[in-house]
Amino acid sequence: MPRQVDHAGRRRLIAEAVCRLADERGLEGVTLRDVAARAQVSMGAVQRCFRTKEEMLVFALGHIGEQVMDRVQARLVRSPAQSAGTALGHAVTEISLLREEHRAEARVWLAFVAQAAVSEVLAGTLKANYATLHEAFTRLIAEAAEAGEDADGAGRLDARREARTLLALADGLTTHVLIGHLTPEEAYDVLHAHLAGLWERSAGSTPRAEAGPPPAGPGRDGKSALGRTRG
Repeated sequence: MPRQVDHAGRRRLIAEAVCRLADERGLEGVTLRDVAARAQVSMGAVQRCFRTKEEMLVFALGHIGEQVMDRVQARLVRSPAQSAGTALGHAVTEISLLREEHRAEARVWLAFVAQAAVSEVLAGTLKANYATLHEAFTRLIAEAAEAGEDADGAGRLDARREARTLLALADGLTTHVLIGHLTPEEAYDVLHAHLAGLWERSAGSTPRAEAGPPPAGPGRDGKSALGRTRG
């Protein structure tokens, strides 16, 4: 009987090989032949999974995004009773890739961002990912701000603008830590201060939005908002 091939598993294996090579050499150094060698599969197997190198890169980019989001969801499951504000803090901390153990992942992510500047297909994938995160952040900010409003509802935040700002800040902190301009602890402090200021601009009582434990430490009811961004 012919041996059954786990195509989904093989695609993930190839995506992981792409990421390891991208971490070592950047995306310019990623070839189908090298990917096949690193994944310990034949060139034919790679070509049966992906018709082009660009298709392979798009899948690998999605693979990285799934890993990050899986960590976010796992963190929320561990503390299911947390507020939307705290959930937002945990989510943006994970997405910022500030911890030392996520440094390789950050290098690969930024390699894809750089390549997306000259690849419409990768740019489209990144824009879709950012749009999904923006919607999730918007819902969490609106939910947290609503919980902190006074009876008159004065001072309501522009949740969409605040979400856009927070997403851009997370990306910037990833870069600053990666090149050594900021330490992970300094980046965490910037993020924490921004979140504290966010809730100070909200009306009424301030919902606390902790930015998770410091990056040196162990690695969203916001769960519903993030959960709706997937699947």
